[in-house]
Amino acid sequence: MSHKRIPKRKAAIAVGGVAALGAAAFLIPMANASQDDASGATTAAPKTLKATGASDLAAQLQELLGQAFAGSYYDSGKQQLVVNVVSGDNNVIVQAQKAGAVVRQVANSSKALETAAQTLKTKATIPGTAWAVDPKTNKVVVTADSTVTGSKWDTLESTVQGLGSDMATLKKTSGSFKTFVSGGDAIFSQVQNGEVRCSLGFNVTASDGSPAFLTAGHCGVAAKDWSDTEGGQPVATVDQAQFPGNGDFSLVKYNDATTQAPSEVNIGNGQTVAINQAEDATVGTTVFRMGSTTGLHDGQVTGLDATVNFQSETDPNGVDTVTGLIQTNVCAEAGDSGGSLFTQDGGAVGLTSGGSGDCTSGGETFFQPVTTALQATGATLGDGGAAGAGDAGASADPSATAADPSASAGDQAGGDQIGGTADPSATAGDQSGTGDVSGTGDETGTGDQTGTGANDQSGANDQSGTAADQSTSGKHHKNR
Repeated sequence: MSHKRIPKRKAAIAVGGVAALGAAAFLIPMANASQDDASGATTAAPKTLKATGASDLAAQLQELLGQAFAGSYYDSGKQQLVVNVVSGDNNVIVQAQKAGAVVRQVANSSKALETAAQTLKTKATIPGTAWAVDPKTNKVVVTADSTVTGSKWDTLESTVQGLGSDMATLKKTSGSFKTFVSGGDAIFSQVQNGEVRCSLGFNVTASDGSPAFLTAGHCGVAAKDWSDTEGGQPVATVDQAQFPGNGDFSLVKYNDATTQAPSEVNIGNGQTVAINQAEDATVGTTVFRMGSTTGLHDGQVTGLDATVNFQSETDPNGVDTVTGLIQTNVCAEAGDSGGSLFTQDGGAVGLTSGGSGDCTSGGETFFQPVTTALQATGATLGDGGAAGAGDAGASADPSATAADPSASAGDQAGGDQIGGTADPSATAGDQSGTGDVSGTGDETGTGDQTGTGANDQSGANDQSGTAADQSTSGKHHKNR
């Protein structure tokens, strides 16, 4: 593509609910520790871990413990990994303790929880429902949105009750589950009924070495050609897309093989977070989501291997089921689909899929795991093309940015944030107004999921004032 500068457009980031981000954690790096008893002998003690370390340890223990492993979660207050075991074998407990985890014996094995989820799939695949394993309660948590009423609610409730109160719980959530088409850097595509708007997730290198990026799968099946400016010429083309089914991800290749695509997330006002690796989500960890509609928000991972049943846009009586997602209490709105979910330490965790609620009243959002998307597409995380010398700036602290909504986002143009980064403690984004977010109203549609794009995209069209300055240069494509 051309490296010609694109004029900047300034808009406001919607800020509803940003005040709730004041609790964003400042994770203090701490060394792994052991404790000495009174005699001076070293005894096994839980390791103090940052989120990335906890994710790595969880993966190691899952392999080490085998069938005795029943999930794990991160205790962010103590900065420790808690691992569930179902075996009373003291050797299993000792192994987990020596590895540095806090061990908790539970009743339900991973296999039993998987069987419960399969029962739900068979008997209660109802639009507006979702379920995920919660290792904190050692149960499957089933969620129903506001559309699940009458006989549908009765069916769901009886199915959950049939699993037993020690195996599954049922709760309701406000709003309705929907994908957030209309987000990171905004990307646009023309379809039959207007323009679709989604978010760039993470820049990657495709298996053939070409520069590319990941975004949501429902965006990739809605449209094939994508631009980095509203109404602009296509700069990238969908190479692979998965939705619905086993995931919600797309690999989109830049049309110009010389495109510089740094591996970082732009969190506003010149702040960038370097993305160093892909990592699996761990329940309890603090994560950050960046989207052009709602800016930077944070929250915690609340469930893994989630199944979400979205109402089909092509069949009023149908359902688009997506499996293998990450469940969180991070908010999102229309326009955030495909956007980046990441950790403070620069771990790429997920791509925004869908959920319920908004960033005023709160909600829950589901994400496609990045590790699964990379494995499926054959892509590797990292710069898609050689980054310019100015790209190697210091990495910002997103928790400081999310915690201070009163500061200014400044210019979030994708190609202009190429120097070192400033102090993130005063950079929430231009949060003074919500802009015109009327495009978030009718977002029950995600684009034609059959790949034609001929669907209800009315919520994606009125995007004035929500893009958070979505101008990007043809030279640098940064993630938000």
